[in-house]
Amino acid sequence: MRHKLFIALALLSVAPSYVLAQDTSESYPPNRQLVDAVEPFVKRNELAGAVMLVADKDKVLACDVVGHADIAEKRKMTPDALFWIASQSKTLTAAAFMTLVDEGKVSLDDPVKKYLPEFADVWVAVERDDKHMLLERPKREITVRHVLSHTSGLPFKSALETPTLDGLTLAVGTRGYGVTPLEYQPGEDYRYSNAGINTAGRIIEVVSEMSYEKFMSQRLFEPLGMNDTVIRPSKEQLRRLAKGYKPNAAKDGLEETTISQLTYPLNLESRQPMPAGGYFSTADDIGRFCRMLLNDGMWEGKRVLSKAAVAEISKRQTPPELKESYGLGAKVAPDGFGHGGAFATNMNVDKQRGLVTVWLVQHQGFPGDGKSAHVAFRKAAETIFGGK
Repeated sequence: MRHKLFIALALLSVAPSYVLAQDTSESYPPNRQLVDAVEPFVKRNELAGAVMLVADKDKVLACDVVGHADIAEKRKMTPDALFWIASQSKTLTAAAFMTLVDEGKVSLDDPVKKYLPEFADVWVAVERDDKHMLLERPKREITVRHVLSHTSGLPFKSALETPTLDGLTLAVGTRGYGVTPLEYQPGEDYRYSNAGINTAGRIIEVVSEMSYEKFMSQRLFEPLGMNDTVIRPSKEQLRRLAKGYKPNAAKDGLEETTISQLTYPLNLESRQPMPAGGYFSTADDIGRFCRMLLNDGMWEGKRVLSKAAVAEISKRQTPPELKESYGLGAKVAPDGFGHGGAFATNMNVDKQRGLVTVWLVQHQGFPGDGKSAHVAFRKAAETIFGGK
């Protein structure tokens, strides 16, 4: 018996951590094939660490970790590590927004100025150089659908959003967007635009008569049990935060970096919400969100979004003549939809295979072939679970 105990302890000391689901007592054993697909990137110092989650519409199939959350401190990556998910926030915002559409309080084809009067006097810049700008009135109104699909003509951000993107309230920020000339005629082109998604966030506040943060919590995070999806991480959550990394000067290794778009410390109360990219989260939380979408808006027997709302999020909204395929707050492909983040995080809902994949890292670029680590994970997940 004593000999067996020593063997068990030895195995526990080297085995990857098991993931405990928040909603059940069931634990998910690590999948060695997923780890084997990604671990070589860590060993070559091309990837600091990652959390990888795979799920179907009913359950988590695997959740694995590789590498470190903090290389200098030798803090290993853990399943509950916190990450800045950046632009993945766009899909969260769009999903919560669609609850207002489901209730008939907003129509996707309503003009934005119906809710935000600062958009009543909009101009389009049709010519510009270093000394001149020629403006004309837009041919059509900017609609809610436009701001959620990056087809509004709004720029990435306004001149007011400096030096960081989290310094303005949504009320002040949208006033800045309203006086900024559009870059093209609404509905005729595509420009990736934080300003558009932030505008949708402000419409949430006006229509719901509550703060954006409170609305997101009540409509999305609480129903799904997304307890770690926050704008200002708590002290406890900051202890679980994965460090950011970028290639060193020699491009042969990694060095630490910070999030230049955000104000530090990250738990500062004065930091403002950024619907287009402000959230921090975990693999479990993002997995819950994606599973709800894979289930056409259902979560544990309760409806969070209508099937029609999920269909709007996940279908192409961009004009057919454009190469960009974007839905409402989500990138759309023939087999599914999802979104990435500025620090290389990614979530994907594969409708054809019935799979969710969540890839959480904190990288502002990769040395060597590090950027291929995500592809290696996805291929392994599809091979292992795609034919289930």
